Amino acid sequence: MDKVRAKLLALPRRYKRLLQVMTDVVLIWAALWLAFVVRLGIDELANPILDHGWLFLVAPMVGIPLFIRFGLYRAVMRYFGTDALIAITKAVTLSALILGFIIYWSSNHQNVVPRSITFNYWWLSLIMVGGLRLAMRQYFLGDWFTTAVQHVPFTNTSRGDGLPRVAVYGAGGAGNQLVAALRSDRALRPVAFIDDDPSITDRVIAGLQVYRPDQLQDMIDATGAQEILLAIPSSTRTRRREILNFLEGYPLHVRSIPSFMDLASGKVKVDDIQEVDIADLLGRDAVPAQADLLERCIVEQTVMVTGAGGSIGSELCRQILGQAPKTLLLFEHSEFNLYSILSELEQRIARESLSVCLVPILGSVRNQSQLLDIMKTWRVDTVYHAAAYKHVPMVEHNIAEGLMNNVIGTLHTAQAALQAGVANFVLISTDKAVRPTNVMGSTKRLAEMTLQALSREVAPVLFGDSGNVSQVNKTRFTMVRFGNVLGSSGSVIPLFHKQIKAGGPLTVTHPKITRYFMTIPEAAQLVIQAGSMGKGGDVFVLDMGEPVKIVELAEKMIHLSGFSVRSERNPMGDIAIEFTGLRPGEKLYEELLIGDNVIATRHPMIMSANEDFLSWETLKDTLRQLLAAVETDDFVRVRQLLRETVSGYSPEGEIVDWIYQQRRLEP
Repeated sequence: MDKVRAKLLALPRRYKRLLQVMTDVVLIWAALWLAFVVRLGIDELANPILDHGWLFLVAPMVGIPLFIRFGLYRAVMRYFGTDALIAITKAVTLSALILGFIIYWSSNHQNVVPRSITFNYWWLSLIMVGGLRLAMRQYFLGDWFTTAVQHVPFTNTSRGDGLPRVAVYGAGGAGNQLVAALRSDRALRPVAFIDDDPSITDRVIAGLQVYRPDQLQDMIDATGAQEILLAIPSSTRTRRREILNFLEGYPLHVRSIPSFMDLASGKVKVDDIQEVDIADLLGRDAVPAQADLLERCIVEQTVMVTGAGGSIGSELCRQILGQAPKTLLLFEHSEFNLYSILSELEQRIARESLSVCLVPILGSVRNQSQLLDIMKTWRVDTVYHAAAYKHVPMVEHNIAEGLMNNVIGTLHTAQAALQAGVANFVLISTDKAVRPTNVMGSTKRLAEMTLQALSREVAPVLFGDSGNVSQVNKTRFTMVRFGNVLGSSGSVIPLFHKQIKAGGPLTVTHPKITRYFMTIPEAAQLVIQAGSMGKGGDVFVLDMGEPVKIVELAEKMIHLSGFSVRSERNPMGDIAIEFTGLRPGEKLYEELLIGDNVIATRHPMIMSANEDFLSWETLKDTLRQLLAAVETDDFVRVRQLLRETVSGYSPEGEIVDWIYQQRRLEP
């Protein structure tokens, strides 16, 4: 049967259509003949053809053109749906009515055609033409036999077909579409639905039994399900977290279809199955954006994003594009990252017919003259400064580069913005800037302090300006501080997924380590809104919710992948968790505020912090000393200056910069 099906599917389209037309002619003849048999009885089997042969010529001549007109031969049999059934009903009904008129006008007294023939012909044609197409759809899907007998008592054909067995959580529209897609692809075998709605539980939908959540173990025993697919795209994150917490106790791999917003935006289809979004485990629903804050610094303006190819920078570009800027400048040091985000945004502009000018620019934030030239040439209105080195151990081993990129890069970008008269400048900061124990956090706090100092100056003399020329400051500097984002480069989530696929172990630095988490889209959206609220020198802090223990996150990911945790209490488990020890500069706990002085804003997820800062002249002197220490690779002096300047900076352990360590080893 599989060979026949493959040969039929491989036929050229014109042969398939010819085969359908010939089949429909035979079906029309069969329906007309049976219409007479139903009316006249089985004893008159031959009489209809002998007495009314002309009618058997007319019926296909009426029916086939109508079938063509209503598109019956354009429908793909494997994806035959409700719209095709409606078209068949219309075509068959109209052909029966026309045939009825022909019979009425051509009837004579010697050879009368019974009036009920038209009605019999109609319902028989409907059953035969539509029924055959439904049967062929199931045949071409390849599961016609399984679907027919799957729920016969004591029969479970899904166990012997070699396909992984999955249950679908959610028997609504998305769940039914998912089942149809799975049956078409034949990569997974749907065996059951799970749903909370009591009105449909214990019933059969699309040939699958619907189970209540409390019947999950019974479902596993009856169907042998190995995996659960969540088909609840419109549910809230809070509800999804409740479901995931419930499913965690069962030996099932849990995956999901995309969120409702992803489906609505056209980014993905309902049958795009993915691993469970870790944001669902956090269970925090995003607060709706305030449109005026999103638009204030973007609509019909020229916007520049530094670090445009990074995790946060690329998401900022996506969201900025949706707010109709006049021009979007993508400034990026990595050629590959710039190409990737440019290609994505160009495709979206073409797909949505957006009138936005995209300008990709390769460059470094340490090149102030290039930055100034760009900002003046395109008359930039708003800069989102996301370019930074953020990987704590990496920066700890490369102190000079971390300082030059995070501090001097921010300084040069800010001074270029001030010289070019940019109206808005928003710095993407981090919770690691609060009482840092590492170079990355201290450099990000120093970058914040640079903007704070500049924002207090009406006409500052810029750093490095030997002519002591004052620059009129028309730029509104704003800083936005938040914690880890899910799925960013260096995040533990992609690492855990990779380690689970490899069979473990999952590596966690410390049993007590905790982190704040937020999704990248939510963080980017809040950054844009916070940047619109600033008055100058503001430090905004995003509400990150409750901190998450990394070891608990690792355990949940193992369980939701269908495995058990191997430990001393469970030595026969599947995947172990190993503790590797804190890395250089790493903290057990992160904070979002240096002090307790925080003020609410008009947005419930954004707070304003009052943080101490240095005067511009004092800060410039500190920057000169830092640059001098970096030029001579005097990292002891660098650490001392950071301690004196950054409030709460308390590095733990020895300096681990590669250059410093190598020189200590030299004789």
